[in-house]
Amino acid sequence: MSTIENRYDFVYLFDCQDGNPNGDPDADNSPRFDPETFQGLVSDVALKRKVRDYVLYASEAGAIPQTGNRIFVQSGFSLESRQSEPFKNWNGQGDAPKAAGKNTSQSDVEKARQWMCQNFFDVRAFGAVMSTTDFNCGQVRGPVQITFARSRDRILDTDHTITRQAYTTQAKADSTSASTEIGHKHTIPYGLYLTHGYINPVFAAKTGFSEDDLALLWKALGNLFDLDRSAARGTMAARGLYVFKHESKLGNAQAQRLFESIHVEKKPGVETPRAFTDYDVRLPEPGSLSGGITFIDGLA
Repeated sequence: MSTIENRYDFVYLFDCQDGNPNGDPDADNSPRFDPETFQGLVSDVALKRKVRDYVLYASEAGAIPQTGNRIFVQSGFSLESRQSEPFKNWNGQGDAPKAAGKNTSQSDVEKARQWMCQNFFDVRAFGAVMSTTDFNCGQVRGPVQITFARSRDRILDTDHTITRQAYTTQAKADSTSASTEIGHKHTIPYGLYLTHGYINPVFAAKTGFSEDDLALLWKALGNLFDLDRSAARGTMAARGLYVFKHESKLGNAQAQRLFESIHVEKKPGVETPRAFTDYDVRLPEPGSLSGGITFIDGLA
C-alpha cells in the first residue's frame, strides 16, 4: 500500500436532534458549550473515538482486513498491554527490541514504533504517545488532525427528570417506600456542528498512512453515527464531508481560505433551527478555487 502523496483539508458537518452529542463530565454530563457564545462543542477526542469504533466494528465484521487495522486506544485494554506487543510478539526482521523503559535504545524504540504503526490504524492516522511505560514505543505525530466541532448557532441544554421503577441496590429498595427512583437526562433540541480536518502527507510518510487508510477514514466519517446509536445521543447524522485535495504535498492554498469558501447559514426567516433543512449550505463555485485544488463532496 502506497502512502498518500497529497495534502487534504476537509470540513465535516453533522447534527444532533433531541440528544446529547458530547457530555461534559465536569458539568453533570451536560452538553459541552462555549460559555461566551453558548454554541455547542464536541471534542476532537469524541470524534476520533467514533472513527476508532467504526474501524474496529468493520474489522470484526470482515468488511476490512483485520491485519493492520487493529485499534490501539480501545476499551478494555491498557495502553501498556498494547505497547508490550512488539517486544513480546516480534515478527519483524532482525532481533526483537528489548524493553528498558526510558533506557530503551533508540534503534529498539524505532523498531517498536514502526511495528505499532504497521499494526494499528489509529496510530497511523492520529498518532500516539507510547513512551510512558517500560515498553517504550516512542511517539508518533499523526497525519490526521481534527478540531473541536462547534455548532453554527446557540444550543439550549434541557435537563429532563426521568424515573426508574427498579432500584439500584436492594438496600435502597428496603429503605424507602417510594415506588420509583429519580434520575436526570440532558438533551439539546437541535444543533448543527462543523469541524475542520487536516491530513499531512509528510507525517503520513512516517507512519505509513496509505490511500486505503484514507478511503477508510472517509467511509468512517460518512457512517460512524449509524454504529454509535444510543438513547442518550438522540438522532445524530453526518450531513456533509467537503474535501479539498491539493496537488502537492506542501499544499496549493491556505487551509483557512479554502474553509471560508463553504458557507453554512440559516435560511431567511428561520430564527430557531430545528432541522438540517433550516440551513443553506453553499459550496465553492466551479473554477473559484486556487489552481491545484480539487473539491470533492465526500458524501456524494
